[in-house]
Amino acid sequence: MTAAVLRWALGCLELQKVTVVATVIETSGSVPGKTGARIAMSDMGENWVGTIGGAGLELKVLNRCTELIRNISKPYGEIQTFGLNKGAKGYEVQPLDSLCGGRVTLSIEVMIPMPHILLIGGGHCAQALSKSIDLLGWKYSVHDTRDEYCNSKLFPTAENLYSNSVDEFLIKIDAELSKFSDILLLGHDWSEDQQRLLGILEKFTQRDEISNSKTTPRIGVIGSRSKWQEFEKQGLEKGIEKEILESVICPIGLNIGAESPEEIAVAVLAQVMSFYKQVEPSEPNWREQI
Repeated sequence: MTAAVLRWALGCLELQKVTVVATVIETSGSVPGKTGARIAMSDMGENWVGTIGGAGLELKVLNRCTELIRNISKPYGEIQTFGLNKGAKGYEVQPLDSLCGGRVTLSIEVMIPMPHILLIGGGHCAQALSKSIDLLGWKYSVHDTRDEYCNSKLFPTAENLYSNSVDEFLIKIDAELSKFSDILLLGHDWSEDQQRLLGILEKFTQRDEISNSKTTPRIGVIGSRSKWQEFEKQGLEKGIEKEILESVICPIGLNIGAESPEEIAVAVLAQVMSFYKQVEPSEPNWREQI
C-alpha cells in the first residue's frame, strides 16, 4: 500500500498537481494505523488514496490535508501528534473521541511539482534554455515544425519532442497541457507562434480557465510590442476574452538587459523561478530593509 500511495503522489506531481502526503512516523499503545501508513491527497482535496487506519484520526488528518492543499502553495511540512482518547493531554497532543487509548505522530508534507517547461521553437534561445533547465534539475519538452530543430541530438534530455505541424501539435497537446508549468513561445515564425498561442488560449476559453491559475500553465511570449499588439488584436477578434489575453506574459524574462540567447535564458528562468518560489524580484532584500 505504501508503494502504491507514493507512486500515486509522484504521478500527481508529474501532472503539475500540488500533493499532500501524511505519514505515520511514530505510534504508542493501541492505534488503528501502524508506522509507515500513508495518505496522499491531490486535486485540491477532491482525490486521495491510502489509509492511516480510518475512524476519527483519518478524518481529522484528511481535513487537515484539505486545508493545507487549498491554502499552501509553497513546500511545507508539519508534525502532528494525536492522543486517541478524549482526555489525552501533553505537549501538542490533539485529543480525539476514540477508545483506542494510544498515541499517533504523523508528518504532513505539502509537495510542490518542479517546473516542466514547454519550449515552442527549437532555435538558439530554446537550446540555451534547455542547458540551464538541466542544471536546475527541472524538465523541458520541445515543439518545432522543423525536424532539424526538434530532435534528440539538439535536446538529448527533453521529456517529449513534438516535431509536427502546428495543427497536429495543437491536437496532440490538448490532453497534455496540464503537465506543463510554463509554455514559452520562442518560434522563428511569428505567424506560427500566433497560431499556437491563439490555439492554446482557445482551449483555456473552452475550459473556462486562465493562464497562471493553479490548474493551467503560465504562457510567455518572446517578442516586440508590435508583435504582441497584433497577437492581442487577433485574439480579441477570435473571441478570446481580454482577461485570458492579459494573463499571457510578454515580453518574457526579468528586465536585466539580456541580449544573447544565454543571457535571455538567465532572465527567463529567473522569472520562472520567481513564480515557482513565489518571490517578487523587486522586493528589498534583508540589507535593504534595514
